[in-house]
Amino acid sequence: MNQAEITRQLPSHLRQFVAYQNYEPRYSAKDQAVWRFVMQQLATQLKHSAHPIYFEGLEKTGISLEAIPSIDDMNVRLAKLGWRAIVVDGFIPPQAFMELQSLRVLAIALGMRSIHHIDYTPAPDIIHEAAGHAPIIADVEYSDYLQRFGKVGMKAIYNQYDLDLYEAVRELSIVKESNDATAAEISVVQSKLEHLVSNPGEPSELALLTRLHWWTVEYGLVGDIGHYSIFGAGLLSSLKESLICMDDDKVKKLPLTVDAIKTAYDITTLQPQLFVTKSCRHLTQILDEYAKTMCHQTGGAKSVETAIAANVVTSCELSSGITVSGTFTRLLKNAIDEVIYIGTVGPSQITLAGTELEGHGIAYHAEGFGSPVGRICNLMKPLETASEYELQEMNIRRGEVTTLDFLSGIRVTGRLKSMYKNQNLMLLMTFENCIVLDPAGNTLFDPAWGTYDMVVGESVRSVYAGSADPARFDVYPAASKRKAQRGEQDLEEAYLYQLVQDLSSTDARQDDGRGLSSSDGSRDSSSDSSSDSRASTLAFTALRDFPDSWLLLVNLLSHVPAGSTVQTKLAARLHELRISRPQLANLITRGLDSLKHDAIR
Repeated sequence: MNQAEITRQLPSHLRQFVAYQNYEPRYSAKDQAVWRFVMQQLATQLKHSAHPIYFEGLEKTGISLEAIPSIDDMNVRLAKLGWRAIVVDGFIPPQAFMELQSLRVLAIALGMRSIHHIDYTPAPDIIHEAAGHAPIIADVEYSDYLQRFGKVGMKAIYNQYDLDLYEAVRELSIVKESNDATAAEISVVQSKLEHLVSNPGEPSELALLTRLHWWTVEYGLVGDIGHYSIFGAGLLSSLKESLICMDDDKVKKLPLTVDAIKTAYDITTLQPQLFVTKSCRHLTQILDEYAKTMCHQTGGAKSVETAIAANVVTSCELSSGITVSGTFTRLLKNAIDEVIYIGTVGPSQITLAGTELEGHGIAYHAEGFGSPVGRICNLMKPLETASEYELQEMNIRRGEVTTLDFLSGIRVTGRLKSMYKNQNLMLLMTFENCIVLDPAGNTLFDPAWGTYDMVVGESVRSVYAGSADPARFDVYPAASKRKAQRGEQDLEEAYLYQLVQDLSSTDARQDDGRGLSSSDGSRDSSSDSSSDSRASTLAFTALRDFPDSWLLLVNLLSHVPAGSTVQTKLAARLHELRISRPQLANLITRGLDSLKHDAIR
């Protein structure tokens, strides 16, 4: 199944976030060189510290150490594990990410980290998303946890602060990865994010759940305090943190409990502590323990109050199954904290089982919606379960003026125009010339406002984020229109990387025997001479035009003639970089180690 086919199968409101990989023009030889460097280093570094299934998972999900993965190739492998993948361009809203995960769809970042962020990237990239997240889903229990997390996460109520924080993080990741961004621009965006981070307010359900996601899916360890391995994608994809995290003196280890939601995190620094789960099955237990406290499971007045405080679109599902989606601003309760009335402002929607009722979308309910909740007097059962006979006994008849007196004291009086039922449950009653009064006699709905629609339900059983039918009422933040830009010099440098990559391909063919021509099996000396000459020319060009491109210089060392002047110059320049730019010293040393140029070091 290719990218287009998978995209067509997604819910329509999620398709806006899907990008297309266009593999050949998308990734330069420089990108491929960064991938190889990071993956080869990680393979060595994680040999004894990664989750036992990690290396098996790389193969099962179609990820090699040598080249950036093709999303179509990944999908061939992922299908066998019951998953699919799409590519996205940078950050997407957490709610969309969670919904994709609930559908067993991995969102793989399209971009490739720049060499300037080779240790850690401020933006999602394909190393983190593909080589970090994908391999561990080969573990069935972890795979189930990931899907379960998505289902819970898409219900978690977020607030305006969460939306603002998402936009600030997304903007900063873009400008930091853009070569054309000025220092002043980065500073402005950085200050905006820092202000938000320093003034968080009370964390939302989503914020708390995001902490659990961070300490498990992103930065989780599995085992026990004395003996553990890495399964978190943030650790598995970081050269620096995957090494440091194993040092108990530098990073404290704590047993994972639901209390992990109390621990905030800072994405800009190394983590001072990590949590160790006993098993991937244990992860689901912890998730379910927190989910039991969330509004989508508890319902009731407190959940509606959470929705009102969030000041974003949420959904209230009543005991009958009917659901109202909108920005909730009104809640009336009785003396024992039971919901007796709910109300929204602005575009609202009425749905059943995730499907908008015909004629009850955001165009019709553009200014808001309100309805009483609870039982009516003298009916010894919930109104939604009443039969036609019982309704007529209560003088509730279509086409006639009807008065509904609720136990709460709310009164609804008007001509009953119609009733909507499903599977013998009363769900919606529509009135004309209707007045609705609260227990104190204040007007909740006036006949001059038009037709009155009243949803039917004894109680609020669930409150959750977003709209119930997002295909008809899409509230996800739009996909970003701005992308990270590469400068002209990057393209010139990338061309040199391509020529070096071509040298590697030539060497590989010769090593396969296709470069052999003499009867004794020795390599054709003219071929060697030509290759050495090209490599030397490229090396001198790189030293002249890109003397700070350490990875390019390291790669050229494997192609220039041993003991030659150009080899000496390359080695000398790399030595200078290790001294003048100490932040690169470890990376350069590791690159040289991988080439085994002992004489040069």
